Amino acid sequence: MSEKNAWNKYTDVKPVFDFAEEYRSFISECKTERECADYFIREAEKNGFVNFDSIKDSRKKLKAGDKVYFCGMGKILALFQIGKKPLEQGMNILGAHIDSPRLDIKQNPLYENEGLAFLDTHYYGGIKKYQWVTLPLALHGVVVKKNGKKINVSIGEKKGESVVGITDLLIHLSQKQLEKKGREVIEGEQLDILIGSIPLKNEGKKDSKEKNPVKANILKILKEKYGIEEDDFLSAELEAVPAGEAKNYGLDSSMIMGYGQDDRVCAYPSFKAMMNLNVTERTACCLLVDKEEIGSVGATGMRSRFFENAVAELYNLCGGYSELLLRRCLSNSNMLSSDVSAAFDPNFGEVMDKKNSAFFGGGIALNKFTGARGKSGSNDTNAEFVARVRKIFDDADVSFQMCELGKVDQGGGGTIAYIMADYGMNVIDSGVGVLNMHAPWEITSKADIYESLKGYQAFLIKA
Repeated sequence: MSEKNAWNKYTDVKPVFDFAEEYRSFISECKTERECADYFIREAEKNGFVNFDSIKDSRKKLKAGDKVYFCGMGKILALFQIGKKPLEQGMNILGAHIDSPRLDIKQNPLYENEGLAFLDTHYYGGIKKYQWVTLPLALHGVVVKKNGKKINVSIGEKKGESVVGITDLLIHLSQKQLEKKGREVIEGEQLDILIGSIPLKNEGKKDSKEKNPVKANILKILKEKYGIEEDDFLSAELEAVPAGEAKNYGLDSSMIMGYGQDDRVCAYPSFKAMMNLNVTERTACCLLVDKEEIGSVGATGMRSRFFENAVAELYNLCGGYSELLLRRCLSNSNMLSSDVSAAFDPNFGEVMDKKNSAFFGGGIALNKFTGARGKSGSNDTNAEFVARVRKIFDDADVSFQMCELGKVDQGGGGTIAYIMADYGMNVIDSGVGVLNMHAPWEITSKADIYESLKGYQAFLIKA
């Protein structure tokens, strides 16, 4: 592995560290799928991308080099740059997801218990629940009032601003707790967030006594600062995420530790690769989706018709649309499913097949298949497409490695690759190796992030 380490080929590491700093700033700022979509739209418009909604009724036909984006419900995004070749010859697609494991605030969350105010949560995605206690947490999201007014919420990120969190049992009284299995040490219903302890003063009302004065005080604060009433939680999407910015990691600063790197460590280079394009032969697409962590379901997940509808509308803007041509476009497309893989961790090497693992510094990680055990739920791309991707990367001096997600019977995981493959297109998983995957703080290699950017750029141009 030391001979293949990407760090060894760099004569100048400044571009690697500069891009990593851009990425670190991005994941420090964008911690929800809504925040990611808003960020990408702002940056795309600076680079000449036009919102489909602003041109859908025009008679203007798109031509090579034109740029357009589609956004669904503020959570799913598809960006297209028109190529020289007709759409029916297919597109080159980068597809990543922008949702991450977290704690969602329930719709009736606020309660008081023994002089403490809490928010009830429902965890989202696959997590080890015990990892989320005793951490400083921030609250991000939106509250939509009955009149349609949308209130953006971010609490716990500014310097000096109070954070919230989940308590844990003190070690002195933990004998029975520590006898439990890891999945039972903290139960889902114990992931309630402590948010306050000061009771609301009676304010001179002699004949009335507040039943839940701490809860009442929290509601007073929410009303004064945000204009939020208790029943507004019914139409809110609030997420508890680790508070604070992502960190440079290691004495050599060669890594990044931050929240949500699965899968924003692939989404950001995919987006940047799209922004760096000149006019291409084939139409290029960057697809950034929601709900992957819970099965790609719902109107903003990959299983929805969002992408297919967007391509149909794009075809209509280019002229000559028909259902047959749309099907040809999709089946003739090539895609990198830009998603993370498990990086080899020597502390837990027993669950990995060392010969078929991703290593830090090895470059972009290619998974011919994901799935579980007998490749269940996998795309398992064909050898011809793997060979094509290998050549693209080699020609562009992109460091890459072939890997699997651990030993065969240890578990597994999936991506959006198999969903896109339903159209008959070529798809392979390709992304960054991650340590601590799905933990509140994940770790990645700056070299791998940079090599992914190079690989995504080369793919959009050459596939």
